[in-house]
Amino acid sequence: MSTEILVNIGTQETRVALVEGGATQEIYVQRAARHGLVGNIYKGKVVRVLPGMQAAFVDLGLDRTAFLHVADMVTCEHTPPLPAVERLLREGQDVLVQILKDPMGSKGARLTTLLSVPSRYLVLMPFEKHVGVSARIEDETERTRLKGLLEGLSQELAPNYGVIARTAAEGVDEASLRQDLLFLARLWATVTQQTQFAKPGHLIHGDLPLSMRILRDLLGTSVERIRIDNADEARRVQQFALAFVPEAAAKIEPYCGPAPIFDLYGVEDELNRALDRRVELKCGGHLIIDQTEAMTTIDVNTGAFTGHRNLEETIIKTNLEAAGTIARQLRLRNLGGIIIIDFIDMRSEEHRSQVFRTLEKEVARDAARTRIYPFSPLGLVEMTRKRTRESLGHILCEPCPTCEGRGAVKTVETICHEIAREVQRAARLYEPKAFLVLACPKVIERLQEEQSGGLAELEASLKRPIKLQAEGHYQQETFDVVPV
Repeated sequence: MSTEILVNIGTQETRVALVEGGATQEIYVQRAARHGLVGNIYKGKVVRVLPGMQAAFVDLGLDRTAFLHVADMVTCEHTPPLPAVERLLREGQDVLVQILKDPMGSKGARLTTLLSVPSRYLVLMPFEKHVGVSARIEDETERTRLKGLLEGLSQELAPNYGVIARTAAEGVDEASLRQDLLFLARLWATVTQQTQFAKPGHLIHGDLPLSMRILRDLLGTSVERIRIDNADEARRVQQFALAFVPEAAAKIEPYCGPAPIFDLYGVEDELNRALDRRVELKCGGHLIIDQTEAMTTIDVNTGAFTGHRNLEETIIKTNLEAAGTIARQLRLRNLGGIIIIDFIDMRSEEHRSQVFRTLEKEVARDAARTRIYPFSPLGLVEMTRKRTRESLGHILCEPCPTCEGRGAVKTVETICHEIAREVQRAARLYEPKAFLVLACPKVIERLQEEQSGGLAELEASLKRPIKLQAEGHYQQETFDVVPV
C-alpha cells in the first residue's frame, strides 16, 4: 500500500496529512499561537505538594500549573510501594521536567522527571541505565542484533545513559546508530549546560517544528514521498533530512500544483468530516461519535441498510464495516483515553468474535498504544488509546456559543413560555406602562402566531400592552424583557 505525507505550510499554521492507499489516516495541526508541548523540557518550580495524591503541581511559566505524579519520577526497576512524594519534592524546589501530555481542557500538562530525548532511530534516557528495543520490532534475531549493537555503542559514547531503539531502527546499520547516538549525546550536553544557568519557568529544550518532526515520527519504509507546498520550507526540511535522516532526503519534494495540496486525495473534505458527530458507512449505516471529558462513546447504527437476506446478515455486515471505520476514525481524529463502542447487538458468539478480531486487526496499524477488551455482558467493547496530544476536534473547534457545549438548545416554544414568565416577574417588580420583548425572529414569529392567544390573555391579566421586536443578531435562547 503506497503512503504519502502531505505538508501544508501557512503563515501561522502547519498541517500534515498521512495518506495510505489514497485514504487519509492521520492529520496533525500545529499553530504558531498554540504549539504542542509534548517533549519540551522545562526548569520548573514546585508550588504545591499533595501527599494525599502522591503528586505535586509545578509552575512552568505556562497558563496553568502542571501535574507531576510520583509514578513519573521513579524508574521501572523501582519495586513497589512507591516512595512518598514529600520525600522527593518540597515546595519551592527547582525541578527539571519534561511534558508527557499537553494541557487539555481545564487540566494542566502531565510531567515526568524521567527525561528522554528522541532522534530518528534512538531515544536517549539520561537518568536511566537501560538498553532496550521497541516492542514493535518483533523479530527476535533483529532485537538481539540491535541490543548487542546498542550495548557496545552506549558503553563507548554514553556510558551513564539509557538507550532505546525506536521502531525505525529495524534493519539500520551500526554507522547510522552511532551517528544518532553521537547527536543525542551532544544534544544532552547542551541541555545540561543550559539548565545550569536557566531560571525556573524557562524552556530548556523544545521539540522540532512539525514539518521536521514528521521525518522522525511518521517516516517509514512504506512512505514513497513527502510533498510540501512551500519551496523554502521544503528546502529547509531537505537540509535537515540530509543531516539526520539521509534516506528521506530524496523523498522530499516541493508541491507546485494548481490545487491546494490538501485537495489531493480529498484531505480537506476528510478533515471537515472528522469534525462531525456522524460518520457515514458505505453499507448505508452510520456511526455517532461523542467526545466528552471522561471518555469517547461510539454508537453503531444500521441506518438505511437493510441487507438482502435477513436481519442478522445486516447486523454483521454493518458491524464489520464499522470496526474498520472506527479504527481509522480514532487515528484521524486522534481520540484517546477511554473509548466505549456500542456495536449493534449480535446473537451469534461467532459473529461477535469476528467483529472483535476485525477491530483488533485494524487497530494494530495504529502507532498509538491501544488496548481492547472483549465484549462486556451489556454488549459493549471497551478500549483505551494512549493520548499524548489534543484531539483534532479540540484543536480546531470550541464549544458552541449558542448551546454552550450542551449539544442542544431550548425549543422556540420553551423560550416563549420563559418570556411569559419573565414578563410576569417584571410586572411584580416594576409598574411600567408597557413591556417590550426583544428576541430572535423565530421566537417573535411564534409569539405573533401560535402563541398569540396566550399573549393576549397575558396582556389582559396584566392590563398592560406587550410589544414585540425581532432582533436578527439574537440567538434562539437570547431574549430581553424591557419595562417601558
